Amino acid sequence: MDNIIEVRDLVKVFDKEIRAVNGVSFDVKEGEIFGFLGPNGAGKSTTISMITTLLTPTSGKITIDGKDVVKSATQVRKTIGLVPQALTADDQLSGRENMQLQADLYDVPHDVAKERIEELLAIVKLQEAADRRVDTYSGGMRKRLELAEGLIHHPKILFLDEPTLGLDIQTREIIWEYITNIKKQSGMTVFLTTHYLEEAESLCDRIAIIDHGEIVVIGTPNELKASLGGDSIEIEVSESQECKNSLEKIPGIEAIEYKDGKYFLRTPNGDEVMEAVLAMIAEERWRIKNISLQKPSMNQVFLKYTGKSLRDDTTHMDKFAARTAAVQSRRRQ
Repeated sequence: MDNIIEVRDLVKVFDKEIRAVNGVSFDVKEGEIFGFLGPNGAGKSTTISMITTLLTPTSGKITIDGKDVVKSATQVRKTIGLVPQALTADDQLSGRENMQLQADLYDVPHDVAKERIEELLAIVKLQEAADRRVDTYSGGMRKRLELAEGLIHHPKILFLDEPTLGLDIQTREIIWEYITNIKKQSGMTVFLTTHYLEEAESLCDRIAIIDHGEIVVIGTPNELKASLGGDSIEIEVSESQECKNSLEKIPGIEAIEYKDGKYFLRTPNGDEVMEAVLAMIAEERWRIKNISLQKPSMNQVFLKYTGKSLRDDTTHMDKFAARTAAVQSRRRQ
């Protein structure tokens, strides 16, 4: 596949000292869902703001569909759709009126817009609520409306900045289904920033992990997990139980470590090795307290490349949800 986005040596400095993005380079292939994963303050939103023409880079080059983002910003904006992190729909207008407003901003002809609005409302299942004011919508309905608005002009690339932040898991899964269907039905390229590991793993063809303004690794979810070195088996043994010599005879075990009464095995094929280990336990009658097989996870990947667990960095999501609820409450007053 050809690259539809090319980013080279991208830098953004604020106040002459704060280097929010530090020499970022990557490509996004046409038709893929590309994930941008990173902790709060890693540079995700700054990078996506530069790619979508909302911020001017300090240095570096961004090309979208063959067009320079800085030199041809107006043309680039017609090529992309953006669903921002913050909710932007007008509470005092209906869902349909918000979509018509978005169509007008993109100069979509009225008759074409009318047809697209009905089509998109059906896709996000908002037909029955289309003529209600948005201040009566739930958080999930608002996100679905924002998603439909981002598609009104049939963009070649859809940017989703934390599209499910603050939503419950059931609503998140509904949004994930819409995003997957959009890609399948239209072949659209989707650029997704997220804090949710399961979101990145289930949706994205490739994932770039960014930390401290720099890309630390890029790959498919399977490639990233494989970089950890395979599956791991943990065997907790009774005191004085010696197992290493026997374990070394089992094919497929690449590394054996022992610490505090536990053996840690590393293997590229955990299922097969686990069967062999269990057979040996039965045959040699080892005294075992516990045994477990662990597959590589995206949280382990994140921990390896950033030095922290992304689960430790989710406090801001609760703050964001609370802040959004407060804004919506004030709007209704």
